Amino acid sequence: MVATTRLLSQKRFFSAKTLHRNHLQWPVKQITKSNYNDSLEEIKHHISTSHFVAISLQNTGSFSSPWHRLSAFDTLHTAYSKAKFAAERFQIFQFAVCPFKIEACKIIARPYNFHLFPRDELKLGMPSYSFTCQTSSLNSMAKEGFDFNACIYEGISYLSREQESSAKLRRGNPIIVDQEKSSFAATPAPAVADTIFVERIRSRVKHWKNAHTDSSFKTDEALVRSLRNIILGTEQHGSRPCTTIDVCSERQVQLVLKMLEEFSDDLVPLLIPAKSGGTQAIRAVLTSSKEDRDLLKRELHDLEVEQDKKVRGFREVIDLISASQKPVVSHNSLNDFVFIHSKFLAPLPPNVVEFLSSLHVAFPQVLDVSHLMMDIGPAITSISANTSYLKKRFFAPMDVEFPHQATENESKIHGHNVLKICHLFGRLCSVLKLIPTSSQSGNHHLASTLDGFTNIFNLNSDSCQEPTDEDIRVWTNNTQKVRCKDVAFLWGFRKRMSARMLKTILQGSHEVFTEEFDVKLVDRSCAMVVFWQPSFCEIFVDIMNSENICGALKEMVSEGLKATGYQTYKRVCSSGLWEAELADALDKALALPDTNFEADNETNTSEIYWSKELKINLDDL
Repeated sequence: MVATTRLLSQKRFFSAKTLHRNHLQWPVKQITKSNYNDSLEEIKHHISTSHFVAISLQNTGSFSSPWHRLSAFDTLHTAYSKAKFAAERFQIFQFAVCPFKIEACKIIARPYNFHLFPRDELKLGMPSYSFTCQTSSLNSMAKEGFDFNACIYEGISYLSREQESSAKLRRGNPIIVDQEKSSFAATPAPAVADTIFVERIRSRVKHWKNAHTDSSFKTDEALVRSLRNIILGTEQHGSRPCTTIDVCSERQVQLVLKMLEEFSDDLVPLLIPAKSGGTQAIRAVLTSSKEDRDLLKRELHDLEVEQDKKVRGFREVIDLISASQKPVVSHNSLNDFVFIHSKFLAPLPPNVVEFLSSLHVAFPQVLDVSHLMMDIGPAITSISANTSYLKKRFFAPMDVEFPHQATENESKIHGHNVLKICHLFGRLCSVLKLIPTSSQSGNHHLASTLDGFTNIFNLNSDSCQEPTDEDIRVWTNNTQKVRCKDVAFLWGFRKRMSARMLKTILQGSHEVFTEEFDVKLVDRSCAMVVFWQPSFCEIFVDIMNSENICGALKEMVSEGLKATGYQTYKRVCSSGLWEAELADALDKALALPDTNFEADNETNTSEIYWSKELKINLDDL
């Protein structure tokens, strides 16, 4: 049956076939600097009224070498190390966001595609990025029609939360003090030095204020007024006169603010932050009336809001998603959220446990469609392949509705992957019977039934509990487990050797290879050997590193063959030995002192599952 597109009441409906056939007609709203601010309220409303928020990132690259990629044989710890390495080097150029609802067999989607580029908007030295680009990624984006000029000149900039806090200090904007909420009840009794300090400041402020409220001050000639301002220490805050009181401790800040309460009818105190933190001075601004005082406070608040919005840039959207507490749907959750944490929250923690704890505060519910797929079939890395698998084996009709009409430009650029994720997620919910019936409580039921799929960041994990590295998988399309201690890494064999050829050579070379074992190439320089007989891996590694080796295996060792256990691979990832070839990284890891690798002392037993470019640096852009 040919899928059709129906236009009804200015709403677009797409069936599954139409989604794939007419992807260039998908109404993805493209957001750049020019329309970003105007779109924020619309985005905020759509996020607040959605059930889920799907995301999809397009980066300048992901992983430099084949073995750097997240693989089935990675534990959550090694996978995080790899994702962290990528996030700290590559940059996000596009960030697609799609708030959506699921109602029966229909998805109501409102997709946006944001074009990003890190830029020092406020001339504060942040962000000042030197990031890596992979030619393959740039080439792929160019083939899809990506406009790099528009990205650089019209891309939306941003600061992370941590960078924003630092930017406020560098900016040095005055901070208004709410004297009604300020409390000095806990302030210790003033010492003699405090009393002298306060009296001196009080006398100075009173004399300065009286001089400016004296009617004769306004009738003086301009030269006389200028000289008097210099003597009194008068400055200007906009159109209002002010005076600055230097302080050298938080104790003095409290004393000055307490003293200024005597002049609260006329003076508005502002804190001048120091770049190193704390307060370097207090500025007292003279207002002419209660209305003028309220106007000053509104002006300061509006200025702060405007500058904060400019500093945050695209992170405003990240904060909206975070504040909504809506479940976030992704197809590559670990890699995506490591990038998100690095660019929009704070520098990445050194280990995955701290990362997950930090991420959970901002995004308490993360759903990965890959984990939903694992309940009905093999985990497949491609969104299209997953959708095709479902289509062939299950009847799960799911229409997609777009409540707004696409413009010509919106149908030609990017962001379509996020709609594929929405559609795949909806179909998975249908197949897994997670979509509520008419007698159930809508999205509350759907959210509760998805609890078992929430916050799982590694294909080898079965739950959202603290990672223990219990198992990993070597092949993607098989769920058979193998313990990490039964896996060896082998390198130093002849180039262009296939896994089958290597397995044939190993068979019969030693008694450990008389039992069942498997071989998988990690990259062209290194292979993994999986022993199904317990303890055979340990025997093999010990023999390879002993003088008692003999037979065909000895000849292979003499030609350069080397072997090590999974712990050395962990050491490679945790130590940041990101060589182009895994063999070189393993050699360097073995040369490191044992004290440099704390993970060697881990008590958890690990298992895995088993089954069958060039760079360019853009500096100071």
